[in-house]
Amino acid sequence: MSTLHGLKAPKGANHTRKRVGRGQGSGLGKTAGRGGKGQKARTGNMRFEGFEGGQMPLQRRLPKFGFFNLFRREFEEVKAGDLEGLTGLVDPAALKAAGLVNGNQDGVVILAGGELKSAVQVKVHRVTAGARAAIEKAGGSVELIPAPTTLGAKQKAEKIEANDEDVQDQIKRLAARARTSEQAISGRLDADQKARLTAQARDRRIIDMIRAAARVNFE
Repeated sequence: MSTLHGLKAPKGANHTRKRVGRGQGSGLGKTAGRGGKGQKARTGNMRFEGFEGGQMPLQRRLPKFGFFNLFRREFEEVKAGDLEGLTGLVDPAALKAAGLVNGNQDGVVILAGGELKSAVQVKVHRVTAGARAAIEKAGGSVELIPAPTTLGAKQKAEKIEANDEDVQDQIKRLAARARTSEQAISGRLDADQKARLTAQARDRRIIDMIRAAARVNFE
């Protein structure tokens, strides 16, 4: 029985590399077997993958289509029939303990399929209409977990939160200048005016708008 460390190449499979440019007596001396001049005699040419002699290579001739969505979510799929035999609350942790999911995706989705007779309380990220009907028919219930926050949604929420803080800071400054309460100013501003009252939109027109809305003396 041969072993991995005892494997050898068949006799004649490996050849010693021919040394070129080592004198005329070898037959591959002065020009090293490349001939005289020309593109094929130069270094750094025609030795990269996909080169077709200068014509448009195949990887550039073929049309490109589609894209990769950085914010897409990957869900692990579980059929409703696979829940048979489980009891109590069925959440991603319970599904992982039962060996139905790996827990390395963005969430769990329950699909219709199989036969479910036991009543279970399903709490996952997504459930199809057919799976929901099968679970409720068996006497169970369905509760959805909020969708996982993507990077884009997280950045949007942080931006909204930062704008809200800027609005409160601006109202606080205006209240101090007007010698009145923050509630008095905030109560007279509608949503559009508050949205414009951000750190990126501090100009004289906004101050005039706030003065007209609050009807207080800022001088």
